[in-house]
Amino acid sequence: MTKSEWRKKIKNELLSLEPRDRKVLSEKAAAQLFTTERWMNANIIGITVSRKFELDTTMIIKKAWDEGKTVCVPKCYSSNKQMEFRELNSFHELENVYMDLYEPIEEKTTVIEKENIDLLIVPGLIFDKKGYRIGYGGGYYDRYLQNYQGSTISICYSFQTAETLPFEEFDVPVDRIITEEGRYK
Repeated sequence: MTKSEWRKKIKNELLSLEPRDRKVLSEKAAAQLFTTERWMNANIIGITVSRKFELDTTMIIKKAWDEGKTVCVPKCYSSNKQMEFRELNSFHELENVYMDLYEPIEEKTTVIEKENIDLLIVPGLIFDKKGYRIGYGGGYYDRYLQNYQGSTISICYSFQTAETLPFEEFDVPVDRIITEEGRYK
């Protein structure tokens, strides 16, 4: 399948997931994440704020705050296809931008430099066993990951994994993938 075919297939599966199933599977996947050494050792975590149909990241953000970790979320700049991560101390520091995405309000948040982020939880629609991912097609994360030195984990539902996926030379695989069923290196 092509990247666009994968995107369509997985997005349809995500949209068809019942809210209660989404909650249960999200909690199970998050529980797997919380037992990893990378999570336990991370002081600053970069993570996206999920949309209603995606694996719920709000509980992960809350857990990080409860553990005294610093949370930062991406702010995308479509003019140059770049993004930066900004510290988030409250969900009130977010604004709904486009495509129902929530991003930090610049006036209420400060930039966290890439080299200070210990763990980056990288989103995507589908992931393969080598850590390659197909996202929504903007390329923001692939550009950001080019010279990122910290740990990368993707957290998803098990139906969002495949044996192999098409990838480009500039695609950067993640270190580890976590689902409600377990972890993959």
